[in-house]
Amino acid sequence: MKVCAVIAEYNPFHLGHAYHLRQARLLTEADYIIVVMSGDFVQRGDPALVDKYARAKAALSCGADLVLELPSCFATGSAEYFARGAVSILDHLGVVDYLCFGSECTDIQFLARFAEIFLEEPEPYKRILLEKLKLGYSYPTARSNALIIAYPALAADISVVSSPNNILGIEYIKALHRRRSHILPVNIRRIGSDHRDRRLGLFQSSARAIRQAIQSNRTLEELHSQMPEEAYEILTEYFARERPLFQDDFSTLLHYKLLSEQARGYTDYLDITPDLSDKIRKYVYQYTSFSEFCDLLKSKDMTYTRISRCLLHILLNITKDNMQFYIDNQDTVSYARLLGFREEAKPLLTAIDRNTSIPLITKMADADKLLTLGGHHMFQQEVQITDIYSSIQAAKSGHRMYHEYTRPMIVI
Repeated sequence: MKVCAVIAEYNPFHLGHAYHLRQARLLTEADYIIVVMSGDFVQRGDPALVDKYARAKAALSCGADLVLELPSCFATGSAEYFARGAVSILDHLGVVDYLCFGSECTDIQFLARFAEIFLEEPEPYKRILLEKLKLGYSYPTARSNALIIAYPALAADISVVSSPNNILGIEYIKALHRRRSHILPVNIRRIGSDHRDRRLGLFQSSARAIRQAIQSNRTLEELHSQMPEEAYEILTEYFARERPLFQDDFSTLLHYKLLSEQARGYTDYLDITPDLSDKIRKYVYQYTSFSEFCDLLKSKDMTYTRISRCLLHILLNITKDNMQFYIDNQDTVSYARLLGFREEAKPLLTAIDRNTSIPLITKMADADKLLTLGGHHMFQQEVQITDIYSSIQAAKSGHRMYHEYTRPMIVI
């Protein structure tokens, strides 16, 4: 049995994602594809456009065999945390042979060279990096400067580390090396529009362009050509009963949280520096919405996306202490939550049951007896985060909120 893994958000699922799944199976000759997918909040610091169950169903209908949830503390973290959490789950399963990702750079050994530097942080790279950070450089800029100075031979190719897809690929390889995992990284050339491209109608438009089109009240029929037929039908069915969610749907909730904790500051939360905490406290009375507050707080060394992630960590109660505990004492992620699978993938489930070193949660009610104390804390935090999403989803769509313990697993 050959098993290939993919790490994704599918926000929403489109033609490029279907291509990735097909190529992953073809290149690795995999019998099964496992997807580790973000839950209801994603790495840009946004809520997912549609909930994790609809996105899991789309993935399973378009090439995936099994979908696992990446806990939000990792799904909404930096590229390093995102990769580290997802790779941890895959490595613990004990059945994954390959991890396939898309990137602009297709030279896997070249990406691995950067991964080695970032993991080991040899001198003088580490010293120069710290010097640049102390001068107020953003982390990506400081890292690029340190690479150019410490490794002049890499200067001509420094643009490799400016692409988000290449950066994620490097972080996946770094996470695999950190764990001394037997999983082999495989990459494919990313095709279609750049993820930052907001134009619709191009060959394989980006997920961002599709989200923006939906936010601008474009009809789903206009987006039909950008999605596999199965994913389009799932989204059509979903929008018949639910409204899509966007960052500003959480504006009031976030403002309440910021006001209620203004006196003590926000440095307990993941990624929040003392300077950023002070800035939030200073401008909290100028708050008008989630997105406008991100615009107000961003600077040359703090991008909109990083600010958005930081504010989301405050909203979702994701703290530095919790994250440090998960990494130091639990080997990162200490369970695998199954969102759905295909009937023909039952042999894969059997293999996971035999080989996994962490509990596979197939029934919510079983979590209490299967998880360690720390694993239970992460699991319950995820339930609360899903409840936050569901509460806004219910208010916007005009129905009672769903309870996570009552949601059925997706089986196709």
